[in-house]
Amino acid sequence: MGHCTKHWFYTSICLLTMALCLVVPKIPSASAKEPITPNTGPIDLLENNLSKLYTWLKPTKYEDPLNVYSLKDGVLQISGEAWGGLTSKDEYANYHMVMEFKWGERTWTNRKDRSRDSGVLVHCIGPDGGYSGIWMASIEAQIIEGGTGDFLVLQGKNEDGSAVSPAPSLSAEVGKDRKGAMIWKKGGEKITISAGRINWYGRDPDWKDVLGFRGEEDVASPSGQWTRFDVICDGDKITTLVNGIVVNQGFDAIPSAGKVLVQSEGAEMFVRRWELWPLGKAPEYEK
Repeated sequence: MGHCTKHWFYTSICLLTMALCLVVPKIPSASAKEPITPNTGPIDLLENNLSKLYTWLKPTKYEDPLNVYSLKDGVLQISGEAWGGLTSKDEYANYHMVMEFKWGERTWTNRKDRSRDSGVLVHCIGPDGGYSGIWMASIEAQIIEGGTGDFLVLQGKNEDGSAVSPAPSLSAEVGKDRKGAMIWKKGGEKITISAGRINWYGRDPDWKDVLGFRGEEDVASPSGQWTRFDVICDGDKITTLVNGIVVNQGFDAIPSAGKVLVQSEGAEMFVRRWELWPLGKAPEYEK
């Protein structure tokens, strides 16, 4: 190969490589680091223009052309228009999550007339979109009208179709409401779930999936008002609090560390605070 031909060949390879870098979205690589535990102060997940986070949306993967997630004046705005998640780049363990959220007015598609719905996923593992092509294998602390604080376990699949390992699961002490649904009950029967849900203790047995639903015992603030939602991950234990009240507890969580994620699920939501505090050091809830 002559000098000019070699020069042309290597120049072409360089230009092709640069072009590919421009068109291929930056995909977060699997973390090889140990999970981060906050020790001296809070980790603010909203700071630096969401630089600690990335988006994964079902229709557009790592791109967000609809601005489903945006930050304005320090408040995270989640439009809910596309299903997906805003996910931490790092994995975390042993923390007290503090979130303050409120519902907006917009709802979308098949959830336009349904209960406003979202959630925080903790201990997320495996590939993005591994669960239902939308979220990660994880344990969900649900945020939904009438059911904020419920636990759900989400399994996931790898790109080759195999199950994400370890398979998520959660144990809890439970009772049953008058319709037979499992609710958290301290001192109740110990059960372990690898799918399905454990409802918070006061979830209305007559809950209906309708816009604006509110149960008699709900402790979350009415729509349009700020609610504080705490998720305490202490080893393999998970506790959820709504406006300072413990509403659900689980233990023997598998896995016990991973990424964290806030969902977009058909309802507009605003988040003015999303922090990971050292255990025992989070500020008390103030009305």
